[in-house]
Amino acid sequence: MVWTLILIFVISFIYITLNTIRFMLTMKGFRNLAPILSMVEITVYVVGLALVLNRLDNILNIIAYALGYGVGVRVGIWVEDKLALGYIMATVILPNTDSELPTVLRSSGFGVTQSSAQGLEGQRLVLDILTPRNQERRLYTIVNEKEPKAFIITYEPKYISGGFWVKRVRRRSRQ
Repeated sequence: MVWTLILIFVISFIYITLNTIRFMLTMKGFRNLAPILSMVEITVYVVGLALVLNRLDNILNIIAYALGYGVGVRVGIWVEDKLALGYIMATVILPNTDSELPTVLRSSGFGVTQSSAQGLEGQRLVLDILTPRNQERRLYTIVNEKEPKAFIITYEPKYISGGFWVKRVRRRSRQ
């Protein structure tokens, strides 16, 4: 009985962790890896669900499955955060138009495009920064250290073509 509950929990946990990772890979454009992972995911799902459905008279089986599902979601999110696949685009708006931040960011390996903008309270310096997601926290740290009043917004671009990063990515893939 206890082993059955543990097995149901583990199967549900593995299924939903794989589901979360597969969804992330799909969204990031991993067109070959995501379908392979989905085959493993659905196999685990069918086995786990069969264990629960064949013993619906035991509420503990359902609870074990639900608990494994919840823990699997949490672990899947953690794994996705650690993998940090893809890129982010950060727009940083600075109240100080003569900030040294663009130079600091460039010397730290970030590609920075800067422009001027007009805000409610006057001129602003706008920085557009494309970086791998695994560098996002480092970027925030540098910006916050140099310009604590900076306004930062990030998003994930779907398509990238040309420019600084495409050249850098191509160079890395040849090495």
